[in-house]
Amino acid sequence: MKVAILLLAAGRGSRFGGEVPKAYVPLDGVPILLRSARRLARAVDLRSPGNRMVVLVHPSDRPTHLAPLLEGLQELGNVVVAEGGATRQESMARGLAAAGADCELVMVHDAARPLFPVGAAQAAMARAAECGAALLAVPAIDTLKRVDAATHRVTGAVDRASTWLAQTPQVLRREVLERALAQALKDGFEGTDDVSLAEHVGCPVAVVKGSSRNLKITHSDDLLVASALLAAGDAP
Repeated sequence: MKVAILLLAAGRGSRFGGEVPKAYVPLDGVPILLRSARRLARAVDLRSPGNRMVVLVHPSDRPTHLAPLLEGLQELGNVVVAEGGATRQESMARGLAAAGADCELVMVHDAARPLFPVGAAQAAMARAAECGAALLAVPAIDTLKRVDAATHRVTGAVDRASTWLAQTPQVLRREVLERALAQALKDGFEGTDDVSLAEHVGCPVAVVKGSSRNLKITHSDDLLVASALLAAGDAP
């Protein structure tokens, strides 16, 4: 099936801090965005006809932070750049429009996850082709508590046995994503991740076990963890 990758890098990463948006911060000498793109190109052959990657960026980053990475991105194969939107869903809609009409599967990935397991991403594509949508996730291992936001007091526990922590990549059949985006716009629904849009329209969503190494770089300390993981060897 023809695959379009939407690589989301339009966020500002305010929790990360610093003057450089976190997608462009170096991880062991290579910007996080480029590391994620290279890894995605291992999961999907971007030189195969019909496959492509759309990198969604903030408009102000194109002439500055992105410009030095363009050559490295284009070396991967069919890669185009589009401006992201004000929300994740708006970025997805813009990315889908830029992907062309012939793609059959859409893989959505956060640029801030440069260490996702390639094999699991490929398995998610196969599952999404079967049932409509799939995501990488890992079972919760810590005890989960419900906490009152105002008092910061525990109000109960969450059943850990049936709780998984969502990751990306997440994959949807194109027709599912198009229908889900349209319904979300009509309903004023904002999903917390990509496959929640599929859930909103009643589409089955398969879970593929991801990896604890697939951390999302959110704070500056996460770079130290990611660097240590790279030193320990490549993720499967």
